[in-house]
Amino acid sequence: MRIAVLANLKKNAPVWDGMSPDQWDDLDSMTTINAILAALESGGHHAEFFEASILPPFSMIEKLTQYQPDLCFNIAESHFGDGREAQVPAVLEMLRLPYTGSKVLGLALALDKPMTKRVLYYHGLPTPEFQVFEGANEPIDDDLLTASGDLCFPMFVKPSREGTSMGVTASSIVRTVAELRAQVAEQLQRYHQPILVEHFIEGREITVGMMGNLKVTAARRVNERTAPHTLPEGLTFLPPMEVDFTQYDDSEGGVYTNRIKVELVDDFRCQCPADLAPDVVADLNLLAAAVFRVTGCKDVARVDFRLDAANGDKPYILEVNPLPGLNPGYSDLCIQANAAGWTYEHLINTIVDLAAVRQGIHNDDVLVVSPPWQNRQQ
Repeated sequence: MRIAVLANLKKNAPVWDGMSPDQWDDLDSMTTINAILAALESGGHHAEFFEASILPPFSMIEKLTQYQPDLCFNIAESHFGDGREAQVPAVLEMLRLPYTGSKVLGLALALDKPMTKRVLYYHGLPTPEFQVFEGANEPIDDDLLTASGDLCFPMFVKPSREGTSMGVTASSIVRTVAELRAQVAEQLQRYHQPILVEHFIEGREITVGMMGNLKVTAARRVNERTAPHTLPEGLTFLPPMEVDFTQYDDSEGGVYTNRIKVELVDDFRCQCPADLAPDVVADLNLLAAAVFRVTGCKDVARVDFRLDAANGDKPYILEVNPLPGLNPGYSDLCIQANAAGWTYEHLINTIVDLAAVRQGIHNDDVLVVSPPWQNRQQ
């Protein structure tokens, strides 16, 4: 197949005076792009990279129209807007070009952490109690306070719509109302978006990656959760990964900080597979599948959990990432795939194969069932 790899490079991102130093931490490097291109070429595809911007000099629409890809390999984060990860897929759908991964609504939803938590809560899936602040002095919900006006439990403060743990430091953990308001004010000033404050779950942090697409009957069963230890058809679960906080000093506060993901990434400390009992893994996989289902994920995703040490290691869902990082050296999903015995080439080409089957693209001898400009069921 002719595959267009769409991403946003840090080196091509806009800059301005006073910009936050972590502004583009979730964007990609040519190291990742070159690895994806090589993996696709090893799978027999012809692949080219395109900066995912419609603005000159990148002019993605014109260049894709000229290239005429059979499939787009999408990992574009985009730059601005509260649904920015959905922008490039929206353009691709306007062009009738098929692409890998989740669609417009799922990507917009998953980027907005509070909205995702509302969906999880509606479906009865465990996620920490929370409140969203658009001002530092807004009233705090009564159910987060004791009768004397103190916080019921430690809270965790982070931006609503960022990736790569942007805004996450040891100071994100707050234990008093004053600390909460100060941290909210700081993050509002820095990120210019609503700030999520949620119950801080003290315990182990686990991430579960999965590949595939749920069949309708399996999806219905996951939604109803009638068989808590029966895994659904259509998804392959990678070994769970645990961040090894014992290998980091107190400056990280026992959380997966932005500093760990960026400054310390070349010496990332984790355990994969995580040391978990089989029934715990099964429950995490089922919860991950349920999140995959209710947020509309496609082909690949990663779900992050905390295990509540004060409540028998009960799992709580933190968030879902339908555009997981794909750097072969340190991205969580790649570490999990490696632990499963997958090569990087197998991981990338599996994403392509899943997207091709889902959208009716025949992957043998570079034959496409219908040309890109015709309507496709996605």
